[in-house]
Amino acid sequence: YDCIQEIESAMKGMLAPKYREVQLGRLECRETYKISSVGLVIGAHVISGKVTRGSDVRVVRDGIVVAEDKIASLRRFKDDVKEVLEGFDCGICLEKFNDVKIGDILESYTMEAYQPE
Repeated sequence: YDCIQEIESAMKGMLAPKYREVQLGRLECRETYKISSVGLVIGAHVISGKVTRGSDVRVVRDGIVVAEDKIASLRRFKDDVKEVLEGFDCGICLEKFNDVKIGDILESYTMEAYQPE
């Protein structure tokens, strides 16, 4: 009986992990700034949850997903930070997308690996 369980666990370990999306937080774009050395900086307010540097982000305009990108830089005042919690303002630079408008919603998420059963 133990042999069967060991074989099952070994086979599960050989399976490629699956990924699921984990919502981290939502932000509202309050202002945008064009800075020549950096590009577009988004002044945002964290509506719910939290936002972390390096997490994936989805830009939603009028209920439609406009773009998906990654957070390249996250700042609170002039300090580079790893995360910003609900209720605080922050400055964000995205890696590629630079057409964010005031009023856009940014949904921060990360992909989590898990072993299928």
